[in-house]
Amino acid sequence: MAESKVNGFSEKLRSAVEQAVGALLAARNANGHWVGELAPSALATATAVCALAVLQRAGATLSNDAANAIALGLDWLARNVNEDGGWGDTPLNFSNISTTALCWAAYGAVPGADAQYGAVVAAAEKWIIANTGGLEPEQLAGAIVRRYGKDRTFAVPILTACALSGRLGKGRGAWRFVPQLPFELAALPAKWFAALRLPVVSYALPALIAIGHVRHHELPSRNPVLSVVRDMTRERTLALLETIQPASGGFLEAVPLTAFVTMSLAGCGYVDHPVVRLGADFLQKSKRADGSWAVDSNLATWLTTLSVNTLAGSRGVDGVAVWLDYESRRKITAWLLDQQFKVEHPYTHAAPGGWAWTNLPGGVPDADDTAGALIALHNLGERSADVLAAAERGVEWLVNLQNDDGGIPTFCRGWTNLPFDRSGPDLTAHALRAWVLWGNEIAGRLRQRLEESIGKALRYLGRTMREDGTWLPLWFGNQWHPQSENPVYGTSRVVEALRCALAADYPQAGVRLGEGTRALVRLQLPDGSWNGGGNSGPPSIEETALAVTALAGVRNTPATRAFLRDPDATVVPGVGWLLEQCKNWGELPASPIGFYFANLWYYERLYPLIFVTGAFLEALSLLEGADSEKL
Repeated sequence: MAESKVNGFSEKLRSAVEQAVGALLAARNANGHWVGELAPSALATATAVCALAVLQRAGATLSNDAANAIALGLDWLARNVNEDGGWGDTPLNFSNISTTALCWAAYGAVPGADAQYGAVVAAAEKWIIANTGGLEPEQLAGAIVRRYGKDRTFAVPILTACALSGRLGKGRGAWRFVPQLPFELAALPAKWFAALRLPVVSYALPALIAIGHVRHHELPSRNPVLSVVRDMTRERTLALLETIQPASGGFLEAVPLTAFVTMSLAGCGYVDHPVVRLGADFLQKSKRADGSWAVDSNLATWLTTLSVNTLAGSRGVDGVAVWLDYESRRKITAWLLDQQFKVEHPYTHAAPGGWAWTNLPGGVPDADDTAGALIALHNLGERSADVLAAAERGVEWLVNLQNDDGGIPTFCRGWTNLPFDRSGPDLTAHALRAWVLWGNEIAGRLRQRLEESIGKALRYLGRTMREDGTWLPLWFGNQWHPQSENPVYGTSRVVEALRCALAADYPQAGVRLGEGTRALVRLQLPDGSWNGGGNSGPPSIEETALAVTALAGVRNTPATRAFLRDPDATVVPGVGWLLEQCKNWGELPASPIGFYFANLWYYERLYPLIFVTGAFLEALSLLEGADSEKL
């Protein structure tokens, strides 16, 4: 790029950096961290309406606010139906059978709603017929079960909601289409769960118990031994459910999971049970003013660590210090230290040392958020005894979580039966970055274990790279992709991690880093942007920003610079495309690339702002020659 063009482009980019960082810093709350705003969710709204309606029908006395929430929820669903008559997980998603069935169930659960919303219900039924072959219980249940295969985590709760709302027929016959979940197994010691290969993922234990209860209540097993065992374990498993419910009432702070538990226990007649009362209270408090619910309360810890690490970029502590003063860094550091789990988690029995995605009581420690918190603490720069002790606990927590395949799972080691409990390249890459950053500050036996874990993680990433040089993430996707995958997100994250590893003198990262970098270059669209990968629909700010950040970071790091020889052809067009999209910093368009539990799509208002800020900072560093040669 000619020098005059470089100067002009650099000035434009510098102005964009100031605006982006200013908007990101302005998005903090009064306590100095980021809370964000999750997308409204048709699926969450439908499950919340179902739960409150089933509770009301079961004889519970609901407040005026709760009754009003049901009406507002149905109104919101009616306003946000897709043109084809179905619903997607969010207003930006394509219609799918799971969400459409749940929304249809919500109208069925509320007396008089089918008539009041006749056109909406008729359009939904038309969509279901077109996509399942009919409205008969066999057809609907078959379509839902086929979508999820052997994973019962979400299929059975959906069918339970349909049965409780009358959409699978009347009486006990409706429950023939709801598979029985073995809730009696929850009475066994928790350390056995991974070996039992339960038909639900590790985080779905509350659903296993509550839905298992209502299915047994409505249609007990014909096997007399099983039926007796379930009767005998009823009180014990209900007591366990009460023990693991957080103070907020929201299991995982998740509206759908809490709603499924609440409606199931209400369906058994437990309208006054403490779990039901707390769950209903959580649902009422989670409703938004427009009548909708989001899938979760917030992602405050995740968004805060993402924001800090975005400001750091490849410059680390020096990058953060440019934008956050000492007091701001101190407050975030103290807040993150406060979020680390100090005792065993009562739900997953995770050891102390991890972080959850939220600071709210329903959070559960997980790999992605623990890695993000460790990286953020390193980038914030404080090296007090408290920070070093927390870092050591977090590093060890991730080391202990590592699976035998060398990869990192989300919540629990060894639960490899179902996809969302398996190792993921995105999780492994994130842990690798955290380990590499803290490696020189860890001593003794843990340092030796850490080195072994880094080697295993690098070998895992080597094995899981696909033939085209990409990696697939576990917790992000793209609805335009034929398999809902997102190789751009996954590859960007792995490339960043391998860059860090190679710069920290792990030469085995080099080969895969080169292949991943070339794959990102190949996936760039002619206009300079990126989508989820190849022909996967329209580009997005999030995906383009992540790719630009990864590629510019490769060029900005002396040890990896040679892997991207022509940033003029990749980074500059990507930045140019982003500059054209970012006209209103207060309302950047978000894309539903996030996966919540059970492959539920979501978007987060702050994602585009966080990711584009990182892209602009990294690109400006490249353009101005910080730690690199001039373009």
